[in-house]
Amino acid sequence: MSSTIVLDEPVVVIAVDPHKASWTAAAVSSALAPLATITVQVGPHGYRQLRRFADRWSTVMWAIEGASGPGGPLVTRLASDGIEAVDVPAKLAARVRMLSTGHGRKNDNADAISVGVAALTASGLRSAVVDEAIVALRALIEHRDDIVRNRTQMINRLHVLLAQLLPGGATGRLTADAAATLLRGVRPRTTAARTLRRLAIDLVAEIRHLDRRIAARDNDITSAVAEAGCTLAELRGIGTQLAAKILSRVGDVHRFRSPAAFATFNGTAPLEVSSGGAVRHRLSRAGDRQLNCCLHIMAITQLRRDCERRRYYLRKRAEGKGHKEALRCLKRRLSDLVYRQLLADARRRSATSPGGHAGATTKSSAAGSTPTAGSSDKSLPGPVTDDLIASGRST
Repeated sequence: MSSTIVLDEPVVVIAVDPHKASWTAAAVSSALAPLATITVQVGPHGYRQLRRFADRWSTVMWAIEGASGPGGPLVTRLASDGIEAVDVPAKLAARVRMLSTGHGRKNDNADAISVGVAALTASGLRSAVVDEAIVALRALIEHRDDIVRNRTQMINRLHVLLAQLLPGGATGRLTADAAATLLRGVRPRTTAARTLRRLAIDLVAEIRHLDRRIAARDNDITSAVAEAGCTLAELRGIGTQLAAKILSRVGDVHRFRSPAAFATFNGTAPLEVSSGGAVRHRLSRAGDRQLNCCLHIMAITQLRRDCERRRYYLRKRAEGKGHKEALRCLKRRLSDLVYRQLLADARRRSATSPGGHAGATTKSSAAGSTPTAGSSDKSLPGPVTDDLIASGRST
């Protein structure tokens, strides 16, 4: 599990703005003054150049923007040499840059300096750790999503061809087997019809190949979720695929200090826009949109069953809220439900792993990947569900 880094003495921060082909590093003193910058190519030679650059100062701390993204390879190299680094969220560094004296001017050097200033002034930043299992799971999910998109394109093309070959085309949900059955009844007599039929047969073969690839990825994802000890699929409205996507987007749940911080991360916490005596909230467009989409699917599924969450939604409608507003309230409550389930899974893994134990998140004097929850972000009053606390499962 990742931990925070606490500074006991003034240091120079080696802040890195990583890209696909280059790393730009800036040395920032404890007085928030930039000392020097360097840009190197990604690779072993560039890494050695960065290490020599850092050796110019006796006491240094590394800070990397987006350690779980472009900064992952650098984090892995540093960890192999026993060097820790703090993970600076890109949005936090961007805010520092926008408030700097450069009036928001953007270049790699300015970005790296902003990362260093954020590392020295923010609280709650965690050490950068690359979870290999999460990286692999996210890669599997993204690869499966790409295959599904390709399959959808193939199905759409096949619909067009069948509409030209058959009166009315294909109706309902089209599969490779259904299309093959339809094509067996087509006896083209013109050159154009024969060409269209041949193309349709090719598409059917490609769709069958994609179906096999999707099934293989599904098996891989199911195995990965089981190995991770994730029980999100036990909640109503979340299948194995959604559970895997949530797990890959969240990573270490302990990096969220509360359900409110988790809701801020996934975009279900409303934003307070109060002024004077008027207390108002508005919809948050921020947060992880893929994670928000998972909660939306979960909410829609819950509404189709007579359960506590549906009754909660109906109570909100009875209070005068519209469908969308009541649905947002339900998503906010489901966010708490998912957060508690993730915490329960983490505690279970810690209890069963050799020498493992659950740790508490501490603050860093150097540098939070999640913002402090405001009044509009707090967990909703009352139980999240009628039986979750006792059993860890949804109704």
